[in-house]
Amino acid sequence: MIRDKFTSPFAQFSREVNILIVASFFVALGFGIVLPAIPVFARSFGVNNAAVGLIVSAFAVARFSSGLISGKLVDHFGERAIFSSGVGMVALFTLLVGLSNSYQQLLIFRSAGGLGSSMFSVAAGSVIMRSVSDEHRGRAQSLYNGAFLVGGITGPAIGGVLSLISLRAPFFAYSFTLAISGLIAFFFLTGANLGKRAKDSGAVAHTTIRQALALRPYRYALVITFLTTWVLFGLRSSVLPIFVIEELNSTTAVVGYGFTLSAIFQGFLLLRAGKISDTKGRRFAALVGTSIVALGVLVMVFTIHPWMYLLSMVILGIGGAYLSTVPATVVGDVIGGKGGQVIALFQMAGDAGMMVGPIVVGAICDAYSYRTAFGATGIIFLIAVVLSYRLPETRSSYLSK
Repeated sequence: MIRDKFTSPFAQFSREVNILIVASFFVALGFGIVLPAIPVFARSFGVNNAAVGLIVSAFAVARFSSGLISGKLVDHFGERAIFSSGVGMVALFTLLVGLSNSYQQLLIFRSAGGLGSSMFSVAAGSVIMRSVSDEHRGRAQSLYNGAFLVGGITGPAIGGVLSLISLRAPFFAYSFTLAISGLIAFFFLTGANLGKRAKDSGAVAHTTIRQALALRPYRYALVITFLTTWVLFGLRSSVLPIFVIEELNSTTAVVGYGFTLSAIFQGFLLLRAGKISDTKGRRFAALVGTSIVALGVLVMVFTIHPWMYLLSMVILGIGGAYLSTVPATVVGDVIGGKGGQVIALFQMAGDAGMMVGPIVVGAICDAYSYRTAFGATGIIFLIAVVLSYRLPETRSSYLSK
């Protein structure tokens, strides 16, 4: 009885899912290592702030624009080949970034890495969404996201130390962790159930984008993930740190405390949120998550003291634990067969939120104020709350009870 109580969360998943989670941790660890070094390294070539921002945006734009191509590659060549080759591409171009001798080389190599990133992320999403039964899909997604979260938290600390040695060192370290991830996937991600339904033996051979868009849950998942990334990534990573420093007269340390608290609460609740999604249904988990995030944005609108900022970040972290899993599990529930492009479009919706969010919020801040931008974001995010309320339940085992 005691041993059952403390069973490892990895024990309930197939070998290929566990291997993918380990491989993804090394990807996230490396990404976290280079994250603080990218703008500083770009700046070392004597360029202005706009050019530094272009380096950051170029990777995201390349990843977004190549999403559907990556989905088609997954459908044709399978998850193992595309995950391994995608990680390998990012490893190669990251190494070349570290060896760059000009800003132009840095921009080209960093942009090229975006294609590889979209390839391995679509392949990984396909494995998680399609090779796990719906009774465990939420928990599998939680573990996968948790691996990225832990790697993302650990990486910047390592990257900061490596940057003291050389601004190029973090990129070499990232290339190394990517190589480890690619080798793990290539040699061990070979299970017979890879990319197949765990139980749905009668699944159709292929799910097209047109078929997916005809499903209301899929359309809702696209909008919810777009709005979620707008808030949890776009808003938080753009004007929020400036708001804390300029409006609250606080410090960058307090900004960091808020991000750390948000990550801690999100990581602590990820598995529980995944379990709730599996046991109480996707609609319930989506409604809880969107409501909590909306509350976090509301607190941010009325924030007048640093402790209120910290409270809003904690609330956003709690809501993020639910919303980092629910939309993906809904997509996994409704895919009937191979659907690389369907998964790619879903991930592109999230990428679009990260790109559009900072631009819109920044424009509102420039025209009006920070609080107006936060309030507008909150009003727009209410769309996600309404869609969560109207979301049809997609977990078949839950519906059969």
